[in-house]
Amino acid sequence: MQEKNSFTIAGNIVDLQNEKIFKGRVYIENGYINSIEQDESVTEEQTILPGLIDSHIHIESSMLIPSEFARLAVVHGTVATVSDPHEIGNVLGIEGVKFMIENGKKVPFKFYFGAPACVPATPFETSGASFGEKELDQLLAMDDIRYLSEMMNFPGVINRIPSEMKKIEIANKYNKPIDGHAPGVKGEDARKYATAGISTDHECFSLEEALEKIRFGMKIQIREGSAAKNFEALIDLLDKHADKVLFCSDDRHPNDLVAGHVNSLIKRAIAKGYNPIKVLKSVIINPIEHYKLNVGMLRTGDPADMIVVDNLIDFNVKATYIQGEKVAENGHTLIPSIKEKTPNKFLAEPISERDIRVKDLGKKIKVIESYDGELITGIAEVVPKVIDGEVVSDTENDILKMIVLNRYKKAKPAVAFIKNTGLKKGAFASSVAHDSHNIVAVGTNDKAIVQVVNAIIRRKGGVAVLYNGKEEVLSLPVAGLMSNEDGFSVARRYEALDRMVHEMGSTLQSPFMTLSFMALLVIPDLKLSDKGLFDGRTFSFTSLYL
Repeated sequence: MQEKNSFTIAGNIVDLQNEKIFKGRVYIENGYINSIEQDESVTEEQTILPGLIDSHIHIESSMLIPSEFARLAVVHGTVATVSDPHEIGNVLGIEGVKFMIENGKKVPFKFYFGAPACVPATPFETSGASFGEKELDQLLAMDDIRYLSEMMNFPGVINRIPSEMKKIEIANKYNKPIDGHAPGVKGEDARKYATAGISTDHECFSLEEALEKIRFGMKIQIREGSAAKNFEALIDLLDKHADKVLFCSDDRHPNDLVAGHVNSLIKRAIAKGYNPIKVLKSVIINPIEHYKLNVGMLRTGDPADMIVVDNLIDFNVKATYIQGEKVAENGHTLIPSIKEKTPNKFLAEPISERDIRVKDLGKKIKVIESYDGELITGIAEVVPKVIDGEVVSDTENDILKMIVLNRYKKAKPAVAFIKNTGLKKGAFASSVAHDSHNIVAVGTNDKAIVQVVNAIIRRKGGVAVLYNGKEEVLSLPVAGLMSNEDGFSVARRYEALDRMVHEMGSTLQSPFMTLSFMALLVIPDLKLSDKGLFDGRTFSFTSLYL
């Protein structure tokens, strides 16, 4: 019987340090492991192992505040996250980061937050805050801040731009690790990036790229999120470099979080034939040691952060314990909901169809070519569809109008066109648009685009769909990024919106997530900010017309 976090549990015990599994009992007292006893007479057919860790995630991407994220994640055996509060930092600044930290402390879950390195991510978009040396020093001096979050301005690091090197210098002053973000960077540039002091990267597209970065001293986070999925490309790193591999989701929408978390990656890796011990060490031991996390590893004296699964093949989570407290059991969360305030910064004003008209100049146009499951985009050169002298959405050729609208003040929308959404009817939009979180929308006609954008403006944040003339909106009143409602309910409502967009013809696996990255300028090739069309190869604005 569990009493005051003191109890005994028996089964097959996974000893990751010594790489062995044995029958025995774990004795927990006051939230810590008092002792572990080997006992071959144990008959319980269950397996006990340390809790799981997501080594890089933006909690905001779940559209849930940290306390609600925890309620969903523990069901899957997650006990800790290394979390970059970059999204809310771009909207609300330091106060937004502090909101995440304080809310996370209200539940039994181990959140480890970083100091966002790039707020804003670029000077080519409008954000709600800006972090200079003073702000980063203030954050990194805090005990609650464990690392410097991803250094997205990789050209600045490679070229040793003083402002970027100063950020690294501040992190080094506090002896805190520095996360990377260098998609597609290889060769001498990768060497320069790594030797600047960058310790991880979660943006590798290929095994070749990852192996180069490992050779230059970096650790690679195998990412499988709601939009970017690199598991298949990178999983073979476990063959010879398991000690340099961590697992992460980066961004995970609420319905995907209900379905699974890091546990799903473990199951896939083991199903591919990888040794369960090797896989679990990468998921658990590597992030604990790299980020110096106070998370138990199932050793005498450790915090009792552990999970019970049926076996290491099916990996069904029967129970999750954090600091000796049972927080999930048989698919049900035991963490209560926390009612939270709703800080926000949302000053956009309604737009009209006149605001998003595009005059035809008789030329080809550059179109953002999206790729399902990827953050990178291509550039298509097309002859546009023209009606009454205006360039309009072309559903027949899957080239649709897209806008980004400044949410921090009254402004005119930036307009471009996107290929490969598959949408045949209506429009959808979101105030989650990496990294500055202006409003992004795509639609089959101007009327629908305007209506769905204005629906979000009225609610001061959310994700919205216009289908057969009907508006459906999931409000996100916390910074225009997160709901403060029950996480499972949010997941169901989001799932319904996602299903609607697919019914409208979208062929994207995760349409809202993919749309949210079409404003992420630091990922090439072509993106759209609230200030205009942006070429990520030259890191400069470009014309819509050729």
